[in-house]
Amino acid sequence: MTISKGERSVSNNEGGIIQRQLKGAVGGLFFLFAICITLLHLYLLNFAAIDPWLFRAMHLLCGSMLGFALIPGWNQKNLGKIHLIDWLAILASAIIFIYIYYNIDQLIFRAGVTPTTMDFVIAIVGTLLVLELTRRTSGWSLPILSLIFIAYAFLGPYLPGILQHNGYSIKRFFSYIYGLDGIFGVTIDVSSKYILLFIALGAFLQASKVGDYFINFSFSAAGGLRGGPAKVSLLASGLMGMVSGTSAGNVVTTGSLTIPLMKRVGYKPQFAGATEAAASTGGQILPPIMGAGAFLMAEMIGISYKEIMIAAIIPALLYFVSVYFMIDLEAIKMKLRGLKRSELPKMKDLIKQAHLFIPIVVLISAILMNYSIIRSGTIAILACLVISWFSKQTRMGWKKTAEALAGAARSVVQLISICACAGIIVGVIALTGIGGKFANLLITLGSSSQLLALVATMILAIILGMGMPTTAAYAIAGSVLAPGLIQVGIEPLFAHMFIFYFAVLSAITPPVAVAAFAAGGIAGTDPFKTSLQAFKLGLAAFIVPYMFIYSPSILMKGSSYEIALTILTSIIGIYLLACAVQGYFFGKARWVQRIVLLIAALTLINGSIFFDFIGIALALLAFLINKMFPDHLSSQDNNVKF
Repeated sequence: MTISKGERSVSNNEGGIIQRQLKGAVGGLFFLFAICITLLHLYLLNFAAIDPWLFRAMHLLCGSMLGFALIPGWNQKNLGKIHLIDWLAILASAIIFIYIYYNIDQLIFRAGVTPTTMDFVIAIVGTLLVLELTRRTSGWSLPILSLIFIAYAFLGPYLPGILQHNGYSIKRFFSYIYGLDGIFGVTIDVSSKYILLFIALGAFLQASKVGDYFINFSFSAAGGLRGGPAKVSLLASGLMGMVSGTSAGNVVTTGSLTIPLMKRVGYKPQFAGATEAAASTGGQILPPIMGAGAFLMAEMIGISYKEIMIAAIIPALLYFVSVYFMIDLEAIKMKLRGLKRSELPKMKDLIKQAHLFIPIVVLISAILMNYSIIRSGTIAILACLVISWFSKQTRMGWKKTAEALAGAARSVVQLISICACAGIIVGVIALTGIGGKFANLLITLGSSSQLLALVATMILAIILGMGMPTTAAYAIAGSVLAPGLIQVGIEPLFAHMFIFYFAVLSAITPPVAVAAFAAGGIAGTDPFKTSLQAFKLGLAAFIVPYMFIYSPSILMKGSSYEIALTILTSIIGIYLLACAVQGYFFGKARWVQRIVLLIAALTLINGSIFFDFIGIALALLAFLINKMFPDHLSSQDNNVKF
């Protein structure tokens, strides 16, 4: 069995968004426009840099025009025609860009300080267009949160305690928000420079069959193992989620294939959905791309992307190893087998196509050789194009290349709107100073206990990230919470990585676990129960961020010996944690045994040699309980229903 794009249950949308199917001259026009968007970005990024504000405004204009043309705002029945209101929104977007283009020299000095009436009109219309586009692409959660922050800017004088501020005039506020400190700030900067580039890389990976190769390779490597499709989901969804930029979007894309296969071999629907959600979420923390969130982190901290990529390797490894242990123990408990070898792609055939991995190797090599991220991504795209010509089955002609370029532009619309909308919140945080007040709160907590400050940060990062894709979740949480952690003595990289992880994990954290909800819908089961199961599968990931705060070697800080020892003991600890959660340790585990395993796991994860010895001793104790009570805890007792 070889999986190709045509064999997957792929909907006629990008990342789960219903899109119009435009035909005729209008359809051709917007197809050509989408191609030009990607080519224009690649050209400007590599050969002809322009003013940052103008470039970001052009980026938002492209996303807005394509978004309002392709994504219906309400009536989804007539998908072959653009509504009059959408044409007006497209026209308004173009007028706004033209205004910025002709007034940019003056806007740089007067926006947010002494705006004119026309500045205000342009700003408020532009802000409303961003909110509407985000509602269409991502639902109500982020626009509502943005409106709450906008309301806070005007209600500040009437609020108590740390929430109080002096307030702002409506003209000053909107001209500030629709400027370089708000909508056109760091989030849209990352979107314009990096996200579209790597979405384009993802489109070329798909068009050149590299994406299919990832999935086929995953099936061949893991499909025959016990509970094989779940392990395939972990590998394939992790690899594809790395470039998708959104956990829920990746669930929709790969889950339509992996979830039915998991159900077919015997996994319960909610476990199948949870596995896909956990795997897709893990892709957001997987180097080298990390769902584009790492690029935003590099901009916010001011360090090289290569340093972030290297630091993220071990935490990502621990996350995927943890989920692997969870699904393997579930397969043991339920006596699940893998797919028949006759149903799987032959590894010897895949080895002959190993050259399809070259674009990823080129990308990583270019980054490690200190090429810029933009140049590295562009070279990887060209590598996809060249590699595709090695075989007739993968060859990208003019048609496939055009479809990849247009597909990249269509796919990036959602992330453009999300980054622009997140810029509203980031702008309000900067303007009102609420971020500094939260920082002071964390400093107060940190003065009594650094752990207490970390726990508070974790809770706030998850709450702020609920219902939002990775980039927006991290942008908001990082702006509010990172300064406080830094001021209580945590290094900037550690603080931002800590927040980034929990912002990502909000996608599988109840009650608003968007990735799990999407997977539950595909699996045909209760989304909330799926989210609880996904939370359980990703439990180790909630511990890993604390590990790299208290054990820097997790982020590749320290000697080779320290790093190797940390990896070994952490993997053992995570296995014991999986056993404790799944209630299985060489047979069904009693509650007392699960408690011993949990304590052993936490001590091994701690990073201290003293605690490592305690953890090993406790693990041996848990094993001896099996020997002491063989009748009750037989390792052959696999018929117990859990």
